[in-house]
Amino acid sequence: MNPRSTKIKITLPSNSYFVSGIRDFTLNLIKNTTHFAEKWAFRFQSVVDELCNNAIEFGSNENTDIDIVFNYKEDEFLEIEVKDTGKGKDPKKAAEIKRAIEDRRKPDYKFTGLRGRGLAKIVSEWTDELEFIDNQEGGITVRVRKYLKDPRFKSGLPESTPTHLVLNV
Repeated sequence: MNPRSTKIKITLPSNSYFVSGIRDFTLNLIKNTTHFAEKWAFRFQSVVDELCNNAIEFGSNENTDIDIVFNYKEDEFLEIEVKDTGKGKDPKKAAEIKRAIEDRRKPDYKFTGLRGRGLAKIVSEWTDELEFIDNQEGGITVRVRKYLKDPRFKSGLPESTPTHLVLNV
């Protein structure tokens, strides 16, 4: 029997007002179609939130739209694509973003401000694949994928179960 696939495309005005609806949609989609434990559903909701906010803030202006594509293949993966127009205040190429994330993921990287952690610390840590693609017409598509075969998603257990407790006195 072939796994069932679902693909949903949503186009939003480039306005952060609409992101709360995508946040709710993401959580409901994950809870109703995958076997993610609630913790992982909330984590992936944060991933989508971060991608949409970045597309709005950096990759688009108020007169453009962003596209979000949810691609779900039953019992295999959940994939999200967020596409901006490249007409924002500080558009970047895919290679630039990839290099910045690689730098920020290094253990010795020092974050000096309040911002700049989202892609490096939320998106890349909570997804299995992260890809940046330059769009022909301008802008960037960010594609993330989470594979569903991991047994952690079916339980509420943490990623690792501690075997002992150390108290520092």
